[in-house]
Amino acid sequence: MSMNIRLLAAAVTAAVCLGAQAVPAAAATGTDPVVSRGVTVPAFYNPPASLPAADGTLIRSEPLTLALSLPSIGGPLPGRATRIMYKTTDSAGGPAAVTGAYIEPTAVWKGGGDRPLVVLAPGTMGQGDQCAASLGLEHPLVLNGQTVSVGYEDLSVYRLLAQGVAVVVTDYIGLGATDRLHTYVNRVDEAHAVLDAVRAARALAGASVTAASRVGLFGYSQGGGATAAAAELQPSYAPDVELSGTYSGAPPADLSAVMKGIDGSDLAGALGWSVNGFLQSDPALRPVVEAHLNTAGKAALADLSTMCVGDTLLAYNSVRSTAWTANGESIEDVVAAEPALKAFLAAQRIGTLKPAGPVRVATGTADDLVPHAQARDMAVSWCQKGGDVTYVPVVLPSVGRALLNHFAPLLADQGAAVSWLTDRLAGRAAGSGCAALPVQP
Repeated sequence: MSMNIRLLAAAVTAAVCLGAQAVPAAAATGTDPVVSRGVTVPAFYNPPASLPAADGTLIRSEPLTLALSLPSIGGPLPGRATRIMYKTTDSAGGPAAVTGAYIEPTAVWKGGGDRPLVVLAPGTMGQGDQCAASLGLEHPLVLNGQTVSVGYEDLSVYRLLAQGVAVVVTDYIGLGATDRLHTYVNRVDEAHAVLDAVRAARALAGASVTAASRVGLFGYSQGGGATAAAAELQPSYAPDVELSGTYSGAPPADLSAVMKGIDGSDLAGALGWSVNGFLQSDPALRPVVEAHLNTAGKAALADLSTMCVGDTLLAYNSVRSTAWTANGESIEDVVAAEPALKAFLAAQRIGTLKPAGPVRVATGTADDLVPHAQARDMAVSWCQKGGDVTYVPVVLPSVGRALLNHFAPLLADQGAAVSWLTDRLAGRAAGSGCAALPVQP
């Protein structure tokens, strides 16, 4: 069995145990479903031609069948799910539709007060619309010969629901919604999608959450960056969404450092998703980037634009970005040589603003995919700004593969992360851990 297949098998096993230019496969705003790599994306995911003015406005909703569900006297376990689409604002200031899912738990909330709400910001799923986390709740594993989509975030969702916490999952801008390409690791787009998911959940008929419900954010990897960015931008963008606690696991806070970790790794294709996302966010960067790409690089970006994580593990494992450029430069070198690209990347830096509310930053000390040091630096920066930070280094040995070094802390720390967040939702103070951070790895 090849290393690629072993890595893919490991990712699938974990998920089962847990329960020219790049464009979208087919941009759509009509009623016909889109087909992406052999997967039919329901017509629900096609945004309307015009969007509401107010951020967080619920555009549409429909019942969503959870693949992993059991009947009980009190209702289906772990709860009843609703597919949602809501309006947000992208980093360019324009309107955007975001899809996701709200799950009303059957379990009773025992922490006091109104039932709390957590926004689940998914980790890296891919860039094809079929990879959306809301679809992963309905179809946890898709293997059709054209794509491999794994709903690995389902475990964290179910763990929160078991505590009686309502959960709203965001698909982010352009992932699921078929009108544009997913703006992968764009901190503003992700933060806005996370915060507006709260507003959409509050507006959903039949949801038990209220304006008085405490709100928490939960995310790892791409999701950790999204929740971290949301905690920074909440005071200015969504002052009505007060945060009781934010969990940010393995956040890609410094994309320059993350590029070094990803290039040539198991998840090398994520570099292509990043570049695609940057060009979607700022089309003026396209001629700058394309001047450096060779034919293979342009083909790779187009190919990756419809891929999920599983596809990328098989097709682009350990690829070096030097194979994509005309002069054999790495993507990191290209960015460093182009002021416009360098400025765009710098604008994605997380850690420059004080986060709202208590935050828990967890990062694996052996993580070399989303490097440990840059995540720790974010926590240090937040402490220097007076943030209420709990920093948790997850000390695990390196197993020799970047993807496994990155995902092992997710599994090892997830239970503690859920407990920490539910304590905040119950109104228990966190207490800052900044004093201890200098002596922690």
